[in-house]
Amino acid sequence: MAIANTSRRIFEPAPLIDALRAMLGERCSINPGILDRHGHDESYHATHNPDVVVFPENTEEVAAIMCLARKHSAPVIPFGVGTSLEGHVAALEGGVSIDMSRMNRVVEVNSDDLDVLVEAGVTRKQLNNHLRDQGLFFPIDPGADATLGGMASTRASGTNAVRYGTMRENVLGLTIVTADGRIMKTGGRARKSAAGYDLTRLFVGSEGTLGVITEVRLRLYGIPETMAAAVTSFPTIADAVNTVIRVIQSGIPVARIELLDEMQMKASNHYSKLDYAEQPTLFIEFHGSEAGVAEQVELVKAIAGDLGGGEFRWSVKPEERTKLWQARHDAYYAGLSLRPGSKGWPTDVCVPISRLAECIVETRKDIEASGLLAMILGHVGDGNFHTTILVDPSDPQELKRAEAFNDRLVDRALAMGGTCTGEHGIGFGKIAFLEREHGEAVGLMRLIKQTLDPENRMNPGKIFRS
Repeated sequence: MAIANTSRRIFEPAPLIDALRAMLGERCSINPGILDRHGHDESYHATHNPDVVVFPENTEEVAAIMCLARKHSAPVIPFGVGTSLEGHVAALEGGVSIDMSRMNRVVEVNSDDLDVLVEAGVTRKQLNNHLRDQGLFFPIDPGADATLGGMASTRASGTNAVRYGTMRENVLGLTIVTADGRIMKTGGRARKSAAGYDLTRLFVGSEGTLGVITEVRLRLYGIPETMAAAVTSFPTIADAVNTVIRVIQSGIPVARIELLDEMQMKASNHYSKLDYAEQPTLFIEFHGSEAGVAEQVELVKAIAGDLGGGEFRWSVKPEERTKLWQARHDAYYAGLSLRPGSKGWPTDVCVPISRLAECIVETRKDIEASGLLAMILGHVGDGNFHTTILVDPSDPQELKRAEAFNDRLVDRALAMGGTCTGEHGIGFGKIAFLEREHGEAVGLMRLIKQTLDPENRMNPGKIFRS
């Protein structure tokens, strides 16, 4: 299990809190419950509370908060809604948690150019509700109703990434407040540019370690004429994954293709009131014209049948699609219900699609040999899959076994040309894996960090060791 560096830098919180209260009034809080809520995310990682939580309402207030934090040598931790999974929002050295929830305006929609500008606290569901009447949507769907600023910070992706890409491909520009309180804009509305360094991509995935994202400009897409969802199960997990590989290699433009193993299907059936076979199962979605979707369905159905797929249930009814994908999004909580009181230890390796079946089959064997209770699920259309290990956080021996399993999983993925994280990011939970994956390149990352945040106050203790 990753151990955070919990040593706190020497700074006096009281004068800073007084200054923040003078600026923000009731939007500055030291309420113990609020501090605790901002000290942890959805994962098994321990809570580390900030000294104070602030709720700015615009970029200028964020800049003023950053200047005060710098004056008092205080760490700063940006906070969206706390749905991250690698300890990203834990205040390892105390300091100021900047909660972006009041910065939740959709600033402008340019429907002709298919782009939108939002404040960082807007959630993906809020944005899509705002866009629905204009026939547009934003497709990146990590499952949780995360803020778009947080999604940019962690380079999120999710179920639609196989067709629409990740946040990296869909962020056109950002408004950033730097560690010293300067306001900067990166990128723009043009669909391409060769003007200088790509600072937008530098901040996308920086996990709050280089600055605070306050606005995000995003690509939009037209809502497809037809959407269909399908479910089919397989006798073995290898058959299910090989179906995915053949679908992708055949160039069939599926929008989503998700794998849930038999343990996850058992949990999801119970939790979400479903009646599917408790076998390795694919959830698939198709977008396009009515004729195009029908053709895609028949092609995938034929491939699945060749590889042992069972009944191919599909529907274009919105309520049935919604129920299916809500069950997929609830999979994490469904898994936790199998062991009340447990915590989830999620993993998210990603490998080249040609190695996916091998990696998943070996991982399932490893789970069984380890004696751990864990499910496999994931966005297998782009080679990304998760295991959710259910652990008792008070049992050090079980945590040690889970840690050893996770180490083997990452080593397996790296040996196959993959990565330790397809979408969750590093936080403080995967620092050792980043070093294992990128080696000397981590030194260059440190140099960038030192240049933009020489005092190491921006979300310290995340991504790499200082």
